[in-house]
Amino acid sequence: MDISLEIFNVVFFVVLLTWVLLDIMRRRRDGRSLIHRAGRGCEVFALVTIFSNALISIFYLGFGVYEYWGGGRNVSCKSIFSGMTWILATVVTFYAKNRTHSEQNRWPWVLIIWWIFACSFYLLYVCLYLITHFISIDLPHILLKANIVDFASFPLSILLCFNAFSYDAQKKNDLKQPLLEKEDEAPPENTDTYANAGIWSKATFQWLNPLFRRGRIQKLELPHIPYVPPSERAKNASSVLDESLRKQKMEDSSLSKAIMQAIGKSLAINAAFAGVNTASSYVGPFLITNFVNYLLEKHDNSSIHHGLILAFTFFIAKTLESLSQRQWYFGAQVIGVRVRAALTLLIYQKSISIKYSCPSNGKIVNLINVDVERIGDFCWYIHGVWLLPVQVFLALAILYRNLGAAPSAAALLSTILIMVCNTPLAKMQKRLHSKIMEEKDSRIKVTSEILKNIRVLKLHSWEPTFLKKLLQHRETERNLLKRYLYTSSAVVFLFWASPTLVSVTTFGVCIILNTPLTIGTVLSALATFRILGEPIYNFPELISMITQTKVSIDRIQEFVQEDQMKLIPCHDSKVSNVTVVLEPGEYAWKTSEQDLKTPTIKITEKIKIMKGSKVAVCGSVGSGKSSLLLSILGEIPKISGAGAKVYGTKAYVSQSAWIQTGTIRENVLFGKEMNRGCYEDVLEICALDHDVNTWADGDLTVVGERGMTLSGGEKQRVQLARAVYSDSDVYIFDDPFSAVDAHTGTHLFKKCLLQHLSMKTVIYATHQLEFLEAADLVLVIKDGKIAESGKYEDLIADPNGELVRQMSVHKKSFDQVNTCQQDNRRPHQVNLIKVSEEKEAINNGNLSEKSHEEEAETGRVKWRVYSTFVTSAYRGALVPVILVCQVLFQGLQMGSNYWIAWGTEKEDRVSKERLMWVFALLSAGSSIFILGRAVFLATIALQTAQRLFLGMITSVFRAPISFFDSTPSSRILSRCSTDQSTVDTDIPYRLAGLVFALVQLISIIILMSQVAWQVFILCLGVFALSMWYQAYYITTARELARMVGIRKAPILHHFSESIAGAGTVRCFNQEDRFMMKTMDLIDDYSRIVFHNYGTMEWLSVRTNFLFNLVYFIVLIILVSLPRSAIDPSMAGLAATYGLNLNVLQAWVIWNTCNVENKMISVERILQFTKTPIEAPLVIEDSRPVLEWPMAGKIEIENLRVQYNPALPTVLKGITCTFPGGKKIGVVGRTGSGKSIQALFRIVDPLGGQILIDGVDISKIGLQDLRSRLSIIPQDPTLFQGTMRTNLDPLQQHSDQELWEVLNQCRLAEIIRQDQRLLDTPVAEDGENWSVGQRQLVCLARVLLKKRKIIVLDEATASIDTATDTLIQQTIRKETSGCTVITVAHRIPTVIDNDLVLVLDEGRVSEYDSPARLLEDSSSAFSKLVEEFLRRSSMNKGL
Repeated sequence: MDISLEIFNVVFFVVLLTWVLLDIMRRRRDGRSLIHRAGRGCEVFALVTIFSNALISIFYLGFGVYEYWGGGRNVSCKSIFSGMTWILATVVTFYAKNRTHSEQNRWPWVLIIWWIFACSFYLLYVCLYLITHFISIDLPHILLKANIVDFASFPLSILLCFNAFSYDAQKKNDLKQPLLEKEDEAPPENTDTYANAGIWSKATFQWLNPLFRRGRIQKLELPHIPYVPPSERAKNASSVLDESLRKQKMEDSSLSKAIMQAIGKSLAINAAFAGVNTASSYVGPFLITNFVNYLLEKHDNSSIHHGLILAFTFFIAKTLESLSQRQWYFGAQVIGVRVRAALTLLIYQKSISIKYSCPSNGKIVNLINVDVERIGDFCWYIHGVWLLPVQVFLALAILYRNLGAAPSAAALLSTILIMVCNTPLAKMQKRLHSKIMEEKDSRIKVTSEILKNIRVLKLHSWEPTFLKKLLQHRETERNLLKRYLYTSSAVVFLFWASPTLVSVTTFGVCIILNTPLTIGTVLSALATFRILGEPIYNFPELISMITQTKVSIDRIQEFVQEDQMKLIPCHDSKVSNVTVVLEPGEYAWKTSEQDLKTPTIKITEKIKIMKGSKVAVCGSVGSGKSSLLLSILGEIPKISGAGAKVYGTKAYVSQSAWIQTGTIRENVLFGKEMNRGCYEDVLEICALDHDVNTWADGDLTVVGERGMTLSGGEKQRVQLARAVYSDSDVYIFDDPFSAVDAHTGTHLFKKCLLQHLSMKTVIYATHQLEFLEAADLVLVIKDGKIAESGKYEDLIADPNGELVRQMSVHKKSFDQVNTCQQDNRRPHQVNLIKVSEEKEAINNGNLSEKSHEEEAETGRVKWRVYSTFVTSAYRGALVPVILVCQVLFQGLQMGSNYWIAWGTEKEDRVSKERLMWVFALLSAGSSIFILGRAVFLATIALQTAQRLFLGMITSVFRAPISFFDSTPSSRILSRCSTDQSTVDTDIPYRLAGLVFALVQLISIIILMSQVAWQVFILCLGVFALSMWYQAYYITTARELARMVGIRKAPILHHFSESIAGAGTVRCFNQEDRFMMKTMDLIDDYSRIVFHNYGTMEWLSVRTNFLFNLVYFIVLIILVSLPRSAIDPSMAGLAATYGLNLNVLQAWVIWNTCNVENKMISVERILQFTKTPIEAPLVIEDSRPVLEWPMAGKIEIENLRVQYNPALPTVLKGITCTFPGGKKIGVVGRTGSGKSIQALFRIVDPLGGQILIDGVDISKIGLQDLRSRLSIIPQDPTLFQGTMRTNLDPLQQHSDQELWEVLNQCRLAEIIRQDQRLLDTPVAEDGENWSVGQRQLVCLARVLLKKRKIIVLDEATASIDTATDTLIQQTIRKETSGCTVITVAHRIPTVIDNDLVLVLDEGRVSEYDSPARLLEDSSSAFSKLVEEFLRRSSMNKGL
């Protein structure tokens, strides 16, 4: 048979040589090049193939040399011919790699046949050898006889066969790929590579190769990432979970049971891989006794066959362990992806269906970022529940086999003891973790509220106070985190000390009972103890994970099971023309105290609203106008009565505008198809056409988060256009005219409400009483009840009616303006000019600024990120201390193991007592160092996390407003929650774990090298190949890890936006569209996470195989070395520690990559520490005197303001002076109000200066400036807390002062209705107060501060005329001697001011007293007054 094999070798040698010569001649004849640069993907397989061929060649040559020198200068023909053929095969492989493959798509056929032939023969060799040695069958002499080279070459030949076809596939893909690809174009094969992959491809993660190839040649973008399998997509995952929940509800609703039912089948398959992995991991400790005994008993001339069988069995077991572990881990992560997708969608479904008690943004962020993530992660831990007893049982079985019953029982008892000791620590961890989560919820909630209202905080110079409040929450969280991490240190100590304790106990019992200890049984026991340490360590972590997951599931279940709101269905009106029916009933908002639950709105009689009717709702501030409209929409809980019925579709315009992040067009269309003619009509009707024409990108201009880059009037007009374009049956408008100027208000009322919607039913609340006459029905609201209802003419005829009382105040305002005009107007023809001709070019500078995708770093995480992280705590002083602790621990542990192995190698080498005492002391010493390491690491982790958090949050608070305009709050919240959590508890331990594993790996390699120096060279080669694999992997994995963070933020942003506008979404019946968008966002996130997990396993499979090969070769070396050349104790110890070689190596490589991926969280946090900051809060050398400003004189000199260098100038050289103590009104079109905030240096001027009492405001600190001024911004802002904390956030005033300003603002009576008085609660965003009441609170703040300069930016826009008149009187009385700058759309608000400034296109159009401006009928101010009078004169009752 050997002769036959030699003939085959010669034949293949000749065929290979002939093929090469013929191919060279053919190419020379055709004039084709031999050089080709293969694709990166091909390079991997080609290099591995060349390396494998060369290694087999070296094996045969080396064995031939060994035969020559050790076998009497005789070399077998097999070694010569096999070696020559493999050398030629290596040359042909190298040649084939570099030749042009325009015709050939694979390796040459001669090579493939040779590899298959060689692999088949090696397999036959191995099988025959195993048969003869295990079954004791004598086979004919003619059959093959294996040698050590055949065993070593077998796994390499398998690799060659695998690479032959892999390279083929890679080359085909290379041919399909164009030379120049568009970056954003996904390859056609990237539709779903995993679902289309075969078994071998899935086992080796070969299906990821196209992604790696693309990642090497260009930066990965979302379109490049293949889709997840259909089963993991949000729609499918959600439907399966919903089905499970429906089945559960028939019995007892349990979210955990529903999840288990939904993933049961996948979990069972995953459990099979986990079981195979566990069983194969115990083969090593089981066989180590046999291997050590073989080394002890063999002689220099004895056969090595038995040793080779053991080595081969070790190799097969380790390979099976590696492959099953990779499938187990990846399968668990995939199940986690599915669970996360389903739960995220479930939370979203609930979020947009709740309105009665709207969930806080902070809670939603934590539910998704923390709770859903943890439940997904638990899929990885879940098998620990049943694997733990299996692992303990297998360990005890091995101990029983080696040591007997009593030592095994001692090991079991000590194991149970350690687990019992861990239990209270696990409970403490659970309790602390729950508290940390609660505190994190609070911190995120506060952060979200601050970010939402950052403009107000900066205007009032309250950032330091709110930062302090936020840091107090963080400090509480940090104290809990400190206790949690130190508890974790105790758990880590127990983990590393447990093998020591168990081994000391077990060996102690053996010595007491005189159980014989041999080196084989001792090393087997030590290997078992080391594996047993994993379930012992995992037990508290498993308990902790179970409890944490239980907490998370309970939190989600509690959220999901909150009372669903019963939406009012749309009824089809078939009988009559009735569109809305208001039945008698009571409605009230939910409160935590049931006794305080008084009706918000009460309807006492049935009201029918006919089709095409116009219904006006009026009343004073807080009377219940908005509540009435919301009760019609079904957004307020009904206490009693039948409720409202709406027939047909609805459209809603809220008082506080809700605008989506996106283009103007997307906001207007709101999911409907584009009808160009209708669309343009709507823009013209809603006075948006002129604005759209002035924006650089027209209606494709992107608006910022919550419409932040639009003015108040523009926001209202956009959402009005959204309602009009919807072409609904019933329109409900909640005072949309307050935020626009007189011209625009009249235009909207006439063109939109009276003309375009003439055939539609419109219910509108308004404070502009001049709009009442056009209504078919007027509802007058007072104290939550409909005080009067009827036609306008009938109500105005009742001299004692509520409407007449309100109209009388309005009449005084009208008379005031009219008189002022009559006195100053020269006789002339009044020229009424249409609003459409008056529209002016207001270019809101922020608007054209594109909302951009989150910027991510590219390439490797920079070393400065690592150095910043490592040196953040105590300048890195504790890092060397931790390293020394780890090295000493490793040294003492290996020393103790060597000591007991050496002591038991020969009987009576050392006394049993001394053997035990020295072993116990060395083990105790190693445990002490591990405790020190754990404590120091926890200390570093705490300090580092806190320093990074402070650096980030301080920079964010000091960032200019432009940063918040262009950065969605979800992006900042993502860093404050997910990234900060990673830094708090993850990165320090991953980084340290990498270093510790590296120390262990180096120690094992040094130990192996002591036994056989060749191992060191082999390990260097394998390390080089592993690092090459890692470098190939990391370019793709790094970008995927970056995208994970980036793709999470849009989900959170969409959640926040949807919750804020849930009422609007429901009213327009857009829930399904928003659900689809959520699914798309979740799927985008899932595909990144899915492939991120897959790439890690791709690397682990390959590096595991390499180090399994190293271990296999080490065992073969130990088997083949003569007995006299090895120390059995050292060799046995090397073999025992080598069992962990692949695990440690995989941990090092995987952790190296994972640390870089996780360090992206640090990189993202550090990005925000480098945000541009505003001018200093305080400039010590240039502080104004305490009494500044004393006169309040403001001088503006050639002021030019630009929001962004790329945008046009907003203020174009304004020069004017506001005398001290005067009242100045600022009027103009919508958008002018923002400009006045230049006074607060929200935007630093491009040129010119502003002097206040002679002090240049650009030369003093921002806090000194802003704290001396007062402003009421256009959007009233309240913070969650109490009325006291909202009025006086800095706690500088007494209760008496607070009540004084409340009385002045007509709020005292409302607050006294609540028994908690000044401690009356204020909900998030002030939701439990009307918009008008919120503006009154903001006014009270200003009056409380008693500043010399006050800016009122549409301060009374949402207040009825009567209250506005009273407030204006209060302002005049309380601010006498102050400079008051009023930006207003209401003419009565500014008509009695000392001066009026009219802005036009960023320039001063007019600036004089109202009387002088009214003298000129052609002045812009005259036209505004004329429009107000014309609009007001529509009331015949005046």
